[in-house]
Amino acid sequence: MNLKRSHWYLIAFNLLYLSAFSIYYASIKNYEFLTYIAVILIIGFITLLTLKKSKLDLLALWGLSLWGLLHMAGGGIKINGSSLYSQHLINIVDKGGQFFILKMDQLIHFYGFAVAAIIVYQLVQPHIKSKSLAIFVAWIGSMGLGALNEVIEFVAFVSLANTGVGDIYNTGLDLIFNLFGALAGALVQSSRSHRK
Repeated sequence: MNLKRSHWYLIAFNLLYLSAFSIYYASIKNYEFLTYIAVILIIGFITLLTLKKSKLDLLALWGLSLWGLLHMAGGGIKINGSSLYSQHLINIVDKGGQFFILKMDQLIHFYGFAVAAIIVYQLVQPHIKSKSLAIFVAWIGSMGLGALNEVIEFVAFVSLANTGVGDIYNTGLDLIFNLFGALAGALVQSSRSHRK
């Protein structure tokens, strides 16, 4: 595995924030986010092992790294007693409870699955000649990863005593923001690939 200096910067960045949040989440006995740290480490390790074959660029790798940091901060940083994830940003729709648009959680979902679509696009592009088909595959591939994310959240919800996962409205809104983020990411990567 021949890593460039830019890859070592990425590794250092990820290890730094994951170490800090591991200490924090262990100190408050937040097993949900300790589990997520393990998942991020596994994904990071697989990404490194397959980098020579996947040829993911720095936009994809930094995007993935920042997504991990945002996820850790979303559950760990508290503002007025509530997690960063639950912060209300703009009152677009408010039907009470967790049916609120726009929350930080939704913005992070949009961003995260835009990054996922960029990664899927980069992985499938060498095998798909049609630009439209590559956009579609990246879009639905990222949405599939978004659905898997919601399954993981559901398992955490039913397995652990205290989670910040939320109710059915939260899940539905997460999936909608995943959908739009995935489409945005697929279009961004298509535009980038077309310019190369």
